[in-house]
Amino acid sequence: MVLDSVTRRQDAIVAAVRERLLGPHAPVVALLDVEGIREAARQLHTAFAGPFPVLHTFAVKAASLVPVLELLAAEGIGCEVASPGELALARAAGVPAERTVLDSPAKTVAELRDALESGVAVNADNPQELARLDTLVAERSAAGQPPGAPLGLRINPQVGTGAIGAMSTATATSKFGVALRDEGAEQWIVDSFLARPWLTRLHTHTGSQGVPLELMAESVRVVFELAERINGAAGRQQIDTLDIGGGLPVNFTGDETEPSFDAYARLLRRTVPGLFDGRYTLVTEFGRSLLAKQGFIAALVEYTKTSGGRRIAITHAGAHVATRTAFAPESWPLRVGAFDAQGAPKSTPEVVQDVAGPCCFAGDLMAREKALPELEPGDVVALWDTGAYYFSTPFQYNSLPRPAVHGFWRAADGSTRFALVRPAQQLEEVLRDSGAAQLGALTAASEQ
Repeated sequence: MVLDSVTRRQDAIVAAVRERLLGPHAPVVALLDVEGIREAARQLHTAFAGPFPVLHTFAVKAASLVPVLELLAAEGIGCEVASPGELALARAAGVPAERTVLDSPAKTVAELRDALESGVAVNADNPQELARLDTLVAERSAAGQPPGAPLGLRINPQVGTGAIGAMSTATATSKFGVALRDEGAEQWIVDSFLARPWLTRLHTHTGSQGVPLELMAESVRVVFELAERINGAAGRQQIDTLDIGGGLPVNFTGDETEPSFDAYARLLRRTVPGLFDGRYTLVTEFGRSLLAKQGFIAALVEYTKTSGGRRIAITHAGAHVATRTAFAPESWPLRVGAFDAQGAPKSTPEVVQDVAGPCCFAGDLMAREKALPELEPGDVVALWDTGAYYFSTPFQYNSLPRPAVHGFWRAADGSTRFALVRPAQQLEEVLRDSGAAQLGALTAASEQ
């Protein structure tokens, strides 16, 4: 029997309480829907299917968990990485170099050399980085070696800003890529490619949450036309790959997955038909849109109280697992589910209340003036659509330990099964990460 995502996650909460994955001893837990992740990956493949090669990669920053990367790799999705740590995660998950792309505005020479030696594709961010690649490629050539990896250049098409400025990366003054519309930039780009036969890719990424599909498609159109110009000037197809980034927004207001991968692919086919005629390999770098709706945070209500006539539920899910919602609630509002101590949906009358976290600052609120069934101590709250960026990269405010992450799925016998993805952080680990082994280092030094 195939269950819808809403039923699967509700069953998972009941099972998590029953199996003591959530309770007084573990007051907050993160859960990932394995079936949902697989289905999202398959929808992506279907949306972009056609007579042209496509490499779908997952933006590792969206869920930096090795078992998740391994699962996505099993579904034919590689990794887009933006740091040595993320590259290490991709390698640990068994993702091969030829299915990995390195993007970062601050790559070191050592990182670039490692990519060339291992075959990881690189998108250079700026002219200075391109000059570093010149040196490294020349060194390899002198040793009788080819460049060693596919190499490209990130372009900022400067098409505009979405609803969330911090998530928009194709603005006039973005820190990412070569600004295409700056004076003389386009000719410099063309000349740079003509001078480097080993430079074979263009990359663009417009942003993510808050960026409309039309703006994303316009970026792709601009960069496609740039590729056509470069290939025309070269008299051959020097650029053979277009990396169109990711950035598909997520619907945080309901259970519907919209916009879909299919809707975006159809818009691209209308806006940039030449993109799909088979001449170019496509690379995508979706992150949030693959994982957000496939995970959620469940936490106990520890206390409830009233302040100034406002009812407040104090829970164990706060800024340490939902940082963006706490610090930018207008941009990152979350839906909250209310459940009783056994994990069953609450059906008591709704009351306007705040849902607060455990962190010691006033803005640690997951929901403000939200109409929910009246919460009581021992109840469970769920923060939906948090499978990307939330619990996977926790914020260690107040030295709160990061929660356990479990994947779940429906077994053949109808039960919900769990697999540990990341264990809960123990207090001993918090101490270690906070320098406990160096106790006395400063006092001893100051006494000398």
